[in-house]
Amino acid sequence: MNEQFDFISASDKPALLAFSTPEWLDAVKLALQELGYKVHTAATHSDFLIRFSQVRYQVVIVEERFAANTLEENLTLQALQQMPMNQRRHATVILLGESFQTFTPLQAFQQSVHAVINSSELFLIKQLIEKSVADNQMFLHSYNEVQSRLYSTTTR
Repeated sequence: MNEQFDFISASDKPALLAFSTPEWLDAVKLALQELGYKVHTAATHSDFLIRFSQVRYQVVIVEERFAANTLEENLTLQALQQMPMNQRRHATVILLGESFQTFTPLQAFQQSVHAVINSSELFLIKQLIEKSVADNQMFLHSYNEVQSRLYSTTTR
């Protein structure tokens, strides 16, 4: 089925990828599919923004040099960094590249993402994604529970 017309149902786990390196894209896409995610890929920065605004993706993985020559030129990452938290809190955002040390909290914080992964560890990508998602869910558990309680009291 053409990815452009790939519908998301309530039971789907959507993921969005933004990669320029085909080998990395293939490895990450396969790992996410094995984890049960419905994977969409963005071809350009504007494609990423359109897709991200239309679907509440559970996982978003961006290559550090997606559609750019350097990390600093990555417009997709810049857009994510500048988004208000309420527009991106639903997604576990992972940044993958050669300049990171896997799961270094300070590097992730500096880039406004949940986790950074070094591309040399692609052979472990499935486990690294699982850990990133689990860590993010644990971190946001209390917040989500309070949000749920507030919502249920306002709808009564």
